[in-house]
Amino acid sequence: MILSASGWRDIFAYDGEAESRSTRISGFHKFFSAASASVFVDFIRKKTQNGLIRIIVGLDTRPTGMSIAKNIIRTILAKDAHAIFCGVTAAPEIMAYARALGGKGAADGFIYISASHNPIGYNGIKFGLTDGGVLGGADMAQLAAGFYALRESQNASSLLLESLNSVKSSVLNKALSEAPRFKQEALAAYMEFSNITAAGGQEFVLTELKNTINITPLGIAADFNGSARTLSIDKVFFENFGLKFAAINAKAGEIVHRIVPEGDSLIPCLDFLSELRQDNPDFILAYTPDCDGDRGNIVFFDENANFVRPLEAQEVFALACLSELCQLVWLGGAHLDEKGSLRKTAVAVNDATSMRIDRIANAFGAVVFRAETGEANVVNLGRRLRAEGWTTPVMGEGAAGGSIIHPSSVRDPLQTVTALLKLLRIRSRSGKKGFFEIWQERCGLKKPYSNDFNLSDVIASLPAFITTSAYSADAGLQIVSGDHARLKERYQNIFLREWHEKESRLHSEWGICAWEAFSYNGSEERRDVDHFGDSGRGGLRICFYNESGSQCASIWMRGSGTEPVFRVMADVDAGNSALERALLSWHRGMVLEADKERD
Repeated sequence: MILSASGWRDIFAYDGEAESRSTRISGFHKFFSAASASVFVDFIRKKTQNGLIRIIVGLDTRPTGMSIAKNIIRTILAKDAHAIFCGVTAAPEIMAYARALGGKGAADGFIYISASHNPIGYNGIKFGLTDGGVLGGADMAQLAAGFYALRESQNASSLLLESLNSVKSSVLNKALSEAPRFKQEALAAYMEFSNITAAGGQEFVLTELKNTINITPLGIAADFNGSARTLSIDKVFFENFGLKFAAINAKAGEIVHRIVPEGDSLIPCLDFLSELRQDNPDFILAYTPDCDGDRGNIVFFDENANFVRPLEAQEVFALACLSELCQLVWLGGAHLDEKGSLRKTAVAVNDATSMRIDRIANAFGAVVFRAETGEANVVNLGRRLRAEGWTTPVMGEGAAGGSIIHPSSVRDPLQTVTALLKLLRIRSRSGKKGFFEIWQERCGLKKPYSNDFNLSDVIASLPAFITTSAYSADAGLQIVSGDHARLKERYQNIFLREWHEKESRLHSEWGICAWEAFSYNGSEERRDVDHFGDSGRGGLRICFYNESGSQCASIWMRGSGTEPVFRVMADVDAGNSALERALLSWHRGMVLEADKERD
């Protein structure tokens, strides 16, 4: 099993195949499902001190989802708690529903059955309270400890089986039969919350967006790939703006290609947008979500090149971040200081996010803070920053293209697309500068502003960075070492040796003069780390500096919390692809050497 802050995952399919479409699960996974629900009810009961515990249960469209759900619901009912089953629901949808019910005192938490972007034979469980996000690292550690204790207890499996059998089929069926009603409530809560998030709490932002779309029509498309978004609000949400909307693979469970929305998985979406444009050139953007629908990467019509192409995940997040910072300037007022910079404004990202975000934030006077990879870590960092008085309009994980727009606490492709729409359509008028003109002035773009710009122009204006794609073949390593702290200690010895040998060449060829190590554990960043192994199973980033003392490149590593792979990345300023390739190759070689030298 993979037990991490991002959820608990495994291959649940009975035949044990990662790409299996079997609906059956094994006896172990029945035990696991029941045990997970049992410890979560105990966790909620202890945390809330409530008498009646009410748990929302939802799932994505993986074949094994209903088998897991039935075991979870039976266990909740057997423990004298109430199960609110809303069926197939997107991750941002169930979290908005939990937030809404929690605000009314009508729910205490949620269990969401999904393995996000993992292959179809996988499944898993995410847990959350009613604050709109998943449990943080400390709570997940406490939950995992409860699971381990239950697993090791005497007669655990027989007691859980007895508990499951104590719930009559008629009682289970009644809970399942209520799903349509709860699903409608979830959709309504999600729609209301999505509009609030998209507007940044200022309704006239959406009014401005709708007015411009009415003048200049736009179309949005989606390849749902049979995901939970097939049964969510997407079509209605976008059509409410006056947008045209079209989708393929829009039948729930119709998973026709690889789930992770990267690389070849974007080709059907790309082809669909190209076909739509032959009949209606108003269609300019399309997105593909993963199975639980909390992230979605983008393809678009590049007007300058005259063809449809995908956006890199790092570009997607950069554009969303740029849009939300521009919105604060556009709103003005208390957001700005006397010099026109944003007041105490932060952007919270993960350790694998490109330094491009730092350049964008700096142009607005905002500050970037980093956490370990994992949505819960980034969300917790954002919450901490807001508690410290920082305005934190956007959070995210650049390597996955996931944008979390405040007050949301989960990635959401609807918000990513809306951020891009605002960037494109809230243009300069009547003496009030639009988003892109604001950005042009902030970044010092020499090209004169024209109100006739397109998305390609915006992308071209971004700080030029080359970053290893998180899901490219070069980004993943299969290592043997199970102790990542020891692996990084060995890596440090190798790196210091290599730095001594290559320092002169790195300076002469690439302008690299110095380095600094950063470690990331949960929502904490430590800089100038002396011992690489102190990062444990968290992230480790080595930043390189040029002669002026500016960060010009970095390399990063971390073992995945959701897949059996060790991820590596290089990030390079000024669009220097040769340096990115050189640093990544060097980095990979040192990691593999450290793995071979294990004790």
